[in-house]
Amino acid sequence: MIAKQFGILTFESTHHAIEGEKLFKSIGLDFKTIPTPREITSSCGLSIKFYLKDINKIKEIINKNKLAIKGIYKFWKENGRNHIEKICC
Repeated sequence: MIAKQFGILTFESTHHAIEGEKLFKSIGLDFKTIPTPREITSSCGLSIKFYLKDINKIKEIINKNKLAIKGIYKFWKENGRNHIEKICC
């Protein structure tokens, strides 16, 4: 997955991250499971990286399945630095 800007979904625990991964995979969503960037948090080691164009679908799945998330972030690189903006929850 190559993108200049993308979304990152963080979870309350690794168990919840794996549950989210299974749900997103079952509907064919284009995503990648990644280590949570340290700029966001160090609590749960796994996050889901996704295309921002899919954010409404992501939110729908979260609400419908009551996934325990910590937040949804916009992540981008600029001038060799990582930038993060919390956009939800």
